[in-house]
Amino acid sequence: MKNSNKKELSQEQHEELLKVLKTRFEKNMNRHKGLEWNTIQEKLEANPEKLWSLDVMEETGGEPDAVGFDKKTGEYIFYDCAPESPKGRRSICYDHEALESRKEHKPNDSAINMAADMGIDILNEEQYRELQQLGNFDTKTSSWIQTTPEIRKLGGALFCDRRYNTVFLYHNGAESYYAARGFRGSLRV
Repeated sequence: MKNSNKKELSQEQHEELLKVLKTRFEKNMNRHKGLEWNTIQEKLEANPEKLWSLDVMEETGGEPDAVGFDKKTGEYIFYDCAPESPKGRRSICYDHEALESRKEHKPNDSAINMAADMGIDILNEEQYRELQQLGNFDTKTSSWIQTTPEIRKLGGALFCDRRYNTVFLYHNGAESYYAARGFRGSLRV
């Protein structure tokens, strides 16, 4: 992952990322009806730390794309739109507490830590279901989602996937990790 102390891209990285994002935007117009790339690009260029976060999302296999606009806040919303849970964010437990609780065979990181380092949020259940309206995601993998404090206090964490053309919500011990489970993020710009 990029050096999180310096949350900015070189001019070359900046231009390359904008090119990738624009191409993805144009190929997937069904994800963002009514949005225009030029206004999104202006917003991105005015927020270099957000562009850095999108670059890390891209680098870890998330394939971020604009999926909405919040009229109240004036922010564009990006989600990870990779077909499967991002490869560079799998085999991780839910949060730091879960990571610390493992005495052996610890994963390298946790979903909550990674998201914080990347400057993004993990999708919640509602956002995950919104994403699934835009395509078929996680048909072979699963993704951790934000877990309520009540469930987390009892040692659990939530994840979702899509099987049998249906989105399922499940639970697992927060310290568990699997090669096919990662997390999907959200970023507001």
